[in-house]
Amino acid sequence: MEYANLLLEKNGAVAVLTINRPKALNALNSDTVTELSTALDELGRDSSVKAVILTGSGEKAFIAGADISQMKDFNCMQARRFAQLGHSVFRKIELMPQPVIAAINGFALGGGCELAMACDIRIAAENAKFGQPEVTLGLTAGFGGTQRLPRLVGAGLASELLFTGDIIDVNEAYRIGLVNKIYPLDTLMEEAMKLAKKISSRAPVAVQLTKSAIQRGVNMDIDSAQAYEAEIFGLTFSTQDQIEGCSAFLEKRKPAFEGK
Repeated sequence: MEYANLLLEKNGAVAVLTINRPKALNALNSDTVTELSTALDELGRDSSVKAVILTGSGEKAFIAGADISQMKDFNCMQARRFAQLGHSVFRKIELMPQPVIAAINGFALGGGCELAMACDIRIAAENAKFGQPEVTLGLTAGFGGTQRLPRLVGAGLASELLFTGDIIDVNEAYRIGLVNKIYPLDTLMEEAMKLAKKISSRAPVAVQLTKSAIQRGVNMDIDSAQAYEAEIFGLTFSTQDQIEGCSAFLEKRKPAFEGK
């Protein structure tokens, strides 16, 4: 399928999904978020895709935020629907089977930071900057920032960023745990692909069930979460990959996983 505001490419078992509005610093308008929803559905159904990299086009911005030129004339119901659209689409990232790596190549502000936080893993270029500057516009974060940021970095640090609207550099983002690793801009996508291919080489069903355990368990009480983990652990013993993986370990050879 062709997209107006996205690029979707596949490299073996890895899909690269690029927000492609460089003149607008990849800002998220309704059309782009809707296209993203369709692309995520497409990838989620594609069993040949084992990992997804999400990035922005150009070298300045991952996603500079939501598109202010569209939002400025919203009435309250239009704004509410836009927020609900973003929430539903970003939640798809968390609930889709494949792990999603955000390769953050520049500004990740507002909706861009929120999109990155919905991904499973975040790696960033040395020029990346992060923030939730909505309060400087008379707004609150509307695509999950008030919910995901405290879960990732703790309520105190999240409150400071959300209350002040301050923008932080990549080193501070790394320090507070918002990103996993920092790379030079010219090697960011290479490193993202290495990570995605490493994930893709593991037992696909086990990786997908692990993602499910993380995404669902993090919002459960510990007893419910551990019960859920026990169920999916047991479920792996119905797969051919479990037999292959354990056999390969005992036979001291590399496993040949088939995702079954």
